[in-house]
Amino acid sequence: MELRSHNDRNQMLGIFEAARIVPRPDHDQVIDVRKLHLGPNVAINYAQPLQIVKGKGCYLYDQNGVEYLDCVNNVAHVGHCHPEVTAAVCEQLQTLNTNSRYLHPNLTMYIKELLQTLPPALETLYFGNSGSEANDLALRVALEARPGATHVAVLAGAYHGHVESLIGFSPYKFWGKGGRGKPKNVHVMPCPDPYRGLNLDGRRCARAVLEAARQAGGRICAFYCESILSCGGQIVPPEGWLKDVFDELRKEGVICISDEVQCGFGRVGETFWAFQSQGVCPDMVSIGKSIANGYPVSTLAMTRKLAQDFSRAGMQYFNTFGAGTAACAAALATLRVVKEEKLQEHAAQVGPYLQSELRKIQEDFAMIGDVRGLGLMMGIEVVQCKKSKVVAPRLATWILERMKARRILMSTDGPYDNVLKIKPPMMFGRKEVDTLVSNLRAVLSVELTPSVFDKILIEEQKHAIDIVHPRKAIYDENERRLYAGLLAADHYGHLSSSGAAAATSPAGFARPLPQHSMNLLEAPMQRHTVEIESLSEAAASQPPMSRL
Repeated sequence: MELRSHNDRNQMLGIFEAARIVPRPDHDQVIDVRKLHLGPNVAINYAQPLQIVKGKGCYLYDQNGVEYLDCVNNVAHVGHCHPEVTAAVCEQLQTLNTNSRYLHPNLTMYIKELLQTLPPALETLYFGNSGSEANDLALRVALEARPGATHVAVLAGAYHGHVESLIGFSPYKFWGKGGRGKPKNVHVMPCPDPYRGLNLDGRRCARAVLEAARQAGGRICAFYCESILSCGGQIVPPEGWLKDVFDELRKEGVICISDEVQCGFGRVGETFWAFQSQGVCPDMVSIGKSIANGYPVSTLAMTRKLAQDFSRAGMQYFNTFGAGTAACAAALATLRVVKEEKLQEHAAQVGPYLQSELRKIQEDFAMIGDVRGLGLMMGIEVVQCKKSKVVAPRLATWILERMKARRILMSTDGPYDNVLKIKPPMMFGRKEVDTLVSNLRAVLSVELTPSVFDKILIEEQKHAIDIVHPRKAIYDENERRLYAGLLAADHYGHLSSSGAAAATSPAGFARPLPQHSMNLLEAPMQRHTVEIESLSEAAASQPPMSRL
């Protein structure tokens, strides 16, 4: 057999061109096979799924060549099929693809260039294949570094990965549809909500979870936090909030982990990592999704001391594909494209323009409650009306589908799925902003007629009974229990800063907990009919749905 030259890129691309002419199954055949043989709960977008067969830059193409503007795929960070990244991977695959047990310059070069983007204290790296692997590894490191501390704190609405350990750290999952409830060693810190003015005291939130762990007989080992919450609804914490949380937790030795899988790598524009925009330096940073433009690579960065604690027992760390030669080629090429094409600076310029154009829409339409974000990570909160701020997930889904019909691809997130999220490839420019905004305005002004809106509101009522109210009852009960425990501790002097929380606590949190609700947080997601009725009595001092 004749060996092909490893350096013949034209020949390589010719092979790819030949592969493209192989007949593909049609749309219906693809759906049929998927339904028959793929797991029935594997996620898919849209009521009528798209068959996407090609991508380039900010655009995707279906089997008929129809072009769609991709406003949400943050995995293709530097653009779908960026030629430099594609070439780097292909050339490396033609030369060698093996694991990190052998020395290779790709890994060395990538380590040096990636560390230049991180604070000096974060000087040690471990590699894996996904953000889930990075966050799971962070737990292993934290447990070794804090023997005897087995509890974990997370933010409400957070998602940190699909593996078993991380489902238990992800309220987005364990309090979502099909979730099994909160593990007893996990404490859910209330998420700051600047839009509604809730949970804006970071120190109080931190002290509440510390006290909850103490009352449960444990100590918090680690705190996981996205610097900007993605699945939580594109929430940007208020200035100083995250620093206050870190400072309070570190008094008790808690290891602070920044999950930058979705929000990092230049996306926020003003800083390379989103945690830098919050004025903090975490103890560990998990990085994934975007860092190799779609090739499966993740990294966990940490202090040298944590790495020494992790290695002290002598167990080797090895990941079959983590830091493999092709993976490093993809990651190195992606990082260099970010720098050479000045994509962070681009996000810093285009992001404010995107936000200002979306806020014009917010001013003109009553169902657009909030526009928030940094750089090219933006959220649009859809509500039933601005005054009540009642969430409107069915309306958000309707908007999503109408935008898809206009060949604009978006998605929804947040605990109630009422936030339209925008996290496009990083070369998303003013032209793409104008296309997105003009089509969104047309959907809201032309297609959302009064009769359509009234019909959607009827759907919202049923959805609220089935999904929103039960989920809200769980999140509200979590907050109530946390703050009640903190008040009790302050009253009896369990915490050193006794009395600080009592002065700022909203009315009602100091009342005894209803006996029936003690297991509500640990129960699987369902229609908690009895609980909702009883909890409404406890919340009688607040207007109905005011917290939504």
